[in-house]
Amino acid sequence: MNIPEELKYTKDHEWIAIEDNIATVGITHFAQGELGDIVYVDVDTLDDTVEEGEVFGSVEAVKTVSDLFMPLSGEVIEFNENLEDEPELVNKDPYGKGWMIKIEMSDKSQIDTLLDAEAYKELIKS
Repeated sequence: MNIPEELKYTKDHEWIAIEDNIATVGITHFAQGELGDIVYVDVDTLDDTVEEGEVFGSVEAVKTVSDLFMPLSGEVIEFNENLEDEPELVNKDPYGKGWMIKIEMSDKSQIDTLLDAEAYKELIKS
């Protein structure tokens, strides 16, 4: 299972890469594996301020649709437009080309509530 050490994680299986005040968000290798072949990524919150825990979009796989939850409060400032034509990037490269959104964080203290790689490994074992 691919769980990069430098990233943060949520219990909802999103990963977060933090650089200054910008957080890049996607779903984990584990999550994309559970969902199966992803056929559509829907994010309709671009330029909106979304609170931690609220839905910022959804992922549609062949057999299911799953909500995406905001890991940190902030403004959604970018959507990975490559996913419009190639949603399968989430399956092929979840931590790279398959990223979903970028957030300008409004409360950096929320970073402390995220899981590190070790805690995320424990979560998916159980």
